[in-house]
Amino acid sequence: MSAPRTVVITGASAGIGEALALELAARGDRVVLAARRRPELERVAAEAERRGAPSAVVVPADVTRREDVNRLRDTALDVLGAVDVWVNNAGRGVVRAVLELTDAEFDAVMDVNVRSALYGMQAIAPYFVERNAGHLINISSFLGRVPLVTFRSAYNAAKAALNALTANVRVDLRARAPGVHVSLVMPGIVTTEFARNALNAPANSPPFRTPARNETMKPQAPDEVARAIAELIEHPVAELYTNPASAELARRYYADVGAFEAAAAR
Repeated sequence: MSAPRTVVITGASAGIGEALALELAARGDRVVLAARRRPELERVAAEAERRGAPSAVVVPADVTRREDVNRLRDTALDVLGAVDVWVNNAGRGVVRAVLELTDAEFDAVMDVNVRSALYGMQAIAPYFVERNAGHLINISSFLGRVPLVTFRSAYNAAKAALNALTANVRVDLRARAPGVHVSLVMPGIVTTEFARNALNAPANSPPFRTPARNETMKPQAPDEVARAIAELIEHPVAELYTNPASAELARRYYADVGAFEAAAAR
């Protein structure tokens, strides 16, 4: 195991962000936790320190505001002296088909899933480039690759945009600072409160089904996704599907988009 790192995590008050903070804490890393809800952040920070984190810093922030993201970076550097890994994890969904989306819903989903990550990348990348070291991780979704759940249309579109931004910044930084890693993480279904907290979410969301076999997709626990991200930090790669079944579905989709979508529509 490597020396302790300082890891900034947005969306750290619940779900994947919380699970990642606790996983890294158990590995001895220092964590800087950002989200809008201070009480929840303080709960996660206390548990992180109980599990072994040398330090857990709480920074209440709205990451759709550039000044808050810059303050998050500055606080991490001022308090802990360095940032080794930055994880753009904040996200939000909406349950709405393309032709029914409102302006407010579309803007909200793009702000949380894309704008916040853009601000995070722009805030920390100059620091990483100057050091020629660091790891930038964007948490996307399998749905950003495959339009398997059309009632999450704007979320799918936002994650597809995040995928493209991540790929472009990775190519840009490879030439300028080869010691800086940029990774895209694409979880599948994860057992968090994400679906329940989506805009316009129904009381009971239907399970996801693969189009060709009509099988309910097996969800992952947040802890399982967090372990995959922790291993990615230890051994960086460009892209990671946390669920191997998602990678296979993506390959099938791009092998024959028309056939895949026809099956999904049935």
